[in-house]
Amino acid sequence: MRLLPFVGIVLILGGTVLLWRRPTYSTRHDVVEIGEFKASLREQEAIPLWVGAALIAGGVACLLVGQRSRR
Repeated sequence: MRLLPFVGIVLILGGTVLLWRRPTYSTRHDVVEIGEFKASLREQEAIPLWVGAALIAGGVACLLVGQRSRR
């Protein structure tokens, strides 16, 4: 099996998972710092939809290039 089509399939599967599950990550912002007292804010943010779409597009491109180079 060639490497490029395999990478394409992995990218398509990863993009599909990102679009379907919408994983989140947390960010922490320091709001107030007075002496030893610190107040911080933690926010949960979802990975943007365009990341999953870009992975799928890249996977399709890898599959097409892999098929073209095979001929």
